[in-house]
Amino acid sequence: MRDSETFGVEKGYGEEVVTWLNQQSKEQGSKFEARLYGYTVTTKNFGDFEMFSWIGDVQIARKMINKASKRFKIKVIEGGYKPKEKVFRMKKFDYAKVRKDEKTIGQVEFEASRFGNVQWEIKNEERH
Repeated sequence: MRDSETFGVEKGYGEEVVTWLNQQSKEQGSKFEARLYGYTVTTKNFGDFEMFSWIGDVQIARKMINKASKRFKIKVIEGGYKPKEKVFRMKKFDYAKVRKDEKTIGQVEFEASRFGNVQWEIKNEERH
């Protein structure tokens, strides 16, 4: 079981998408559960996103977030991509793809302090 807090959906769709994701997971019998945690990030290139956390299998999470993007015709952030280098840093990093209808339209780099209960912030973003 893995979890991630760097997944998001276009602002205004959070509650509806998370409810749909949990319902789909229950119907399919998959080990996946998503929850909104009341945090929004703003990107320069892609707009605002309501972030959510999930617990379960990463392949299921990615597949389901892409289905949600297609079903609701919205942009989503598919996170959980870790940097390859194993360098100890004072901040933790996570990378995410921004998708719409299963197409990657950009990528986002998140950072957060390793100490304290600090939310993820966008460090860098780029369009494809």
